[in-house]
Amino acid sequence: MSKPRKIIHCDCDCFYASIETRDNPELAGKPLAVGGSPQLRGVIATCNYEARKFGIHSAMSSALARQRCPNLIIIRPDMEKYRLVSRQIHEIFSQYTDLIEPLSLDEAYLDVSVSEDHDGIASKIAESVRATVRSKVGITISAGIAPNKFIAKIASDWNKPDGQFVVKPEQVDSFVAALPVSKLHGVGKVTAAQMHRLGIESCLDLRALPHQDLNKYFGNFGNRLKELAWGVDERPVQVERIRKSLSVENTYSSDLPDLDSCLSELPALRRQLLRRLEKISADYVIQKQFVKIKFHDFVQTTAEMQAETYDLLNYEKLCRQGFSRGNRPARLLGLGVRLAPKFADRQQARSIQLALEFDSP
Repeated sequence: MSKPRKIIHCDCDCFYASIETRDNPELAGKPLAVGGSPQLRGVIATCNYEARKFGIHSAMSSALARQRCPNLIIIRPDMEKYRLVSRQIHEIFSQYTDLIEPLSLDEAYLDVSVSEDHDGIASKIAESVRATVRSKVGITISAGIAPNKFIAKIASDWNKPDGQFVVKPEQVDSFVAALPVSKLHGVGKVTAAQMHRLGIESCLDLRALPHQDLNKYFGNFGNRLKELAWGVDERPVQVERIRKSLSVENTYSSDLPDLDSCLSELPALRRQLLRRLEKISADYVIQKQFVKIKFHDFVQTTAEMQAETYDLLNYEKLCRQGFSRGNRPARLLGLGVRLAPKFADRQQARSIQLALEFDSP
C-alpha cells in the first residue's frame, strides 16, 4: 500500500519587496512597491502589506498606485538579485526533498511523501523550511500542506504572511466544500460570473450540478471542475516542467499612435525573443507565433497563427490583424511563440524560468 501524498506549497511573502526591505531596513513599515516609474507608465510587480492597505496590487499602473498612496516608495526591479535569492531558497528546499516543482522565482511545490525528516511529519518539515529560509535568506515564506497540489496552493494563502495551514486527508471534503468557486484553478472572472448566474457560489453548489449540465455550460472543463469540487487532484509534483510558450513585451512611455509605429517596434522585440529562444532551442519546437497588443484604454487583444518559425513577416501580419481590432494608440506590444517539446519520447522537457521586465527603461 502506497503512502499518502504529502505536498507542501511554499510561497514567499511579497518576494521582491521583502528582499528590498531586507537589504534596506529603513524601508520597514513603509508602503513599498517594486515596479516601474509612474512617469514612464510603469507597472507594479509586487508590493508589501503596508501598500496593500491602500488598495495597491500587482499589475496596477505605478501612476495609479502613487495616486492611491502619495508616500508610496517605488523601487525598480533588480531581477538578477531576485534570481540569486530564488536559487538560495531552492537550495534549502533540496535539503528536504528531491521532488521540487518550481512555479516561479518565489513559489514551488515540495513532495515530502517519503521524507524522513522530522519523522515524516509534513507540518514540521514546512516549519523547518520556513525557519531555515528566514534565518539564512532573511525573508519569510508561507506554506500550505495538503494531500495534493490544488489544496496545498490554496492553503498556503490561508495564514499569510509568515504562516502555514494544514489540510489533513480527513479534512479535505469539508475544506473544499466551503471554498468559493473562484478559488478553483482555471476559474477566472468570466467563468465565475457564469457560475454565479447559475446560482453556483461554492464547491458544494458545484457538486450538486448534474454531469450533463457541467458539460453543457463548461464543455470539457466541466469534468475537471467536478474533480476539483471534490478535492481530487492527481497531478504529480514535476521536477521538470514543460514550457508552453515564450514571449517578450514592452510598455512604452508614450503611446504608439498608429499601425506603422507598432510595426517599427517589431524587429527589436523579435531580437529580444531570439535571445531567449536560443537558451531552449535544444528542447522545444515552435508551433505558433503570436502578437499581443494593449491599447491606450487597456483593452487587450492577441492574434496568433500556426507557424514553425519566428518569421518577422508573420509578426507583421499578426500585428496588422490585432491592431485592426482596436485601431487606436497602443501602450504595450508583445510577441512570442507557442512551444512543444522537441522529443516526443521525453516525458518532460527542461524548464527555464524567465522573469519578464515590467516596463521599458
